[in-house]
Amino acid sequence: MQQHPTPRVPARTTAPLYRRGRRRSALVAALLATALLTTVAHAPVVRADAPTAPTAADCPSALAGKARCYTGRDAQGAHYAIAVPTRWNGSLVVHAHGGPDLGEASDPARSTGDLERWAVMVKEGYAWAGSSYRRGGYGTRMAAADTESVRRVFADRFGTPGRTYLHGQSWGGNVAAKVAETYGRKPGAYDGVLLTNGVLGGGSRGYDYRVDLRVVYQYYCGNHPRPTEPRYPLWQGLRPDSTMTAAGLRSRLRECTGFDADPAARTPLQQRNLEDILAVTGIPERALESHLRFATFTFRDIVSTRLGGRNPFSNRGVRYAGSHDDRALNAGVERFAADPAARRDLSFDSDLTGKVDLPVLTLHAVDDPTAFVEHESAYRSTLRGAGRAHLLVQSFTRESEHSGLSDAEYATSIAALDRWARTGHRPTPRSLAAACPAVDRAYGTGCFYDPAFTPAPYASRVLPRPGGHHWPALTAGQERAWSRIDGVGIAP
Repeated sequence: MQQHPTPRVPARTTAPLYRRGRRRSALVAALLATALLTTVAHAPVVRADAPTAPTAADCPSALAGKARCYTGRDAQGAHYAIAVPTRWNGSLVVHAHGGPDLGEASDPARSTGDLERWAVMVKEGYAWAGSSYRRGGYGTRMAAADTESVRRVFADRFGTPGRTYLHGQSWGGNVAAKVAETYGRKPGAYDGVLLTNGVLGGGSRGYDYRVDLRVVYQYYCGNHPRPTEPRYPLWQGLRPDSTMTAAGLRSRLRECTGFDADPAARTPLQQRNLEDILAVTGIPERALESHLRFATFTFRDIVSTRLGGRNPFSNRGVRYAGSHDDRALNAGVERFAADPAARRDLSFDSDLTGKVDLPVLTLHAVDDPTAFVEHESAYRSTLRGAGRAHLLVQSFTRESEHSGLSDAEYATSIAALDRWARTGHRPTPRSLAAACPAVDRAYGTGCFYDPAFTPAPYASRVLPRPGGHHWPALTAGQERAWSRIDGVGIAP
């Protein structure tokens, strides 16, 4: 059997500030890792759907020769990927992926793909563990449980890390924030949280601009559904039995707006429709199709599959503005009110209470076209409302992408979070910007921090519903009360 070098786990020199008394043994971790390799070599044949221990796998090309990689499946059926650097610093990053993807089963390619995308963490010396979640479709608490599960898998097989950090991007930011609130109070579980381009407004308010897009689009375009097709309330996103595909939706969007054509090739009506839709919803043109896909297919998953056909969305009391004729728009747009129990279940599943006991560092692109930077204002208000604002540091960059930021910024962020957890030295936007250029010498991906930037209130970008100015959207008291209701939330 081929032998691999035992990861080096440096001794802890400074007592942690955010963790209640823990002692670890690097020797135990090394022995467990060696035992694992022996176990893998003589592993019994198991059913495809049975849990599998971490099994040696090929690493992404970016990590070739720099780490040992493993894949497996947990007791709930969630595939996962793990990487341990050859020069391990003793700490772990647990990753929560975005989406949600809409496949029925756990997709093993999701966790391995994310390991490749964020290989920078492993290059910086951190072990990595990420879950593909047990199924596709919406379910923030389910995804949080599967994220916690892969942390436990890692600890069981490789020993308890020196420190453990959460990382979540996009919807994964919502998931990681939920992990911190739900599991982060357990002594020794997590030491800090890094949220990048996170959907931090939660489910009950975080998708309101897509609710608006769905109804405003239909007002102007009238082809989703067409007059000749079966009618359904737009809060469903798409009727449950529809066979529409993403390509079919793109065709309808193109037909109405010419969104992907040269402006000179659009008809006057297409140009006007496009201008009105973008002006009213505030959605960037380049992201229009992806937002409409979410408001179609993901809304169908939330409503029809997860909430039993009940409506969690509302646009009552919303006044739309910015079009060529606001009066006609507001008179003609479809209106609906949420079913209170459905809204409660979506809120319980995905809204954040702000009750965290860990340092939280966020990084957000100012021109993120998918999770608008104003999500950070919602999260700041959430932690402030929970009395936890002192645990939050927010940083912003001048980038305009959602799915990935500069590697140098990820490396700078995780190093700053680690220092904060170890020493209590709280980073600032200016200290992050100052530290990044030295890190970028190893990556060459650029540093784009904007230390002076402050996002506008969430309600300035997303039209608030009645009561939507108050944060947290889910209070700790509501969470406790609702948790006593049988069947509350979204089933795993």
